Amino acid sequence: MVPGMTKATMPSARTVFGDPIHLLAFGFGSGLSRWAPGTTGSLAALVLYFAIMNFPEWAYLAITVIVTMAGFHICGESARRLGVHDHSGIVWDEWAGMLVTLAFIPPGITLAGDAAGLVWVALGFFLFRLFDILKPWPARYFDEKWHDGTGIVMDDVVAGLYAGLALMLIVLVAQQIGLAAGAPPA
Repeated sequence: MVPGMTKATMPSARTVFGDPIHLLAFGFGSGLSRWAPGTTGSLAALVLYFAIMNFPEWAYLAITVIVTMAGFHICGESARRLGVHDHSGIVWDEWAGMLVTLAFIPPGITLAGDAAGLVWVALGFFLFRLFDILKPWPARYFDEKWHDGTGIVMDDVVAGLYAGLALMLIVLVAQQIGLAAGAPPA
């Protein structure tokens, strides 16, 4: 337990970088941001997304499941060591939620000449942050009632599912009105 730690108090860089659990939980340091650590951690998750986005679908989903399942322990243990449930700097859960959201981007989808699909990634990021902040049911339930690593991660996974479904709906509408080209969402 870190003396005097609150949800808003950031641990020192030495604490985070000196402990493998904190290093992972704090998204390799991205959660140390004094400005919106959840947003910063979600942005940092894009590094992992871009590294695996062209993997076969089964491999992408397997990595997403591994990140999520590992997060139950990583986030819970980091929170226990800090003495604060769901500290604002713990962002591994944002990494899991972002991977869930971006799994809904259909392969090969483009928007008005955006061959890389970066518009869809940016929209997914925005939608994930929106649903992570709003915490629609059952995300809020996990956030408020489950005081362990599972609760820390599952509210973000639920936010990721909501964001992914909203993203998929936007892709379908964009295809119907001729703004997007490519394979329809599965």
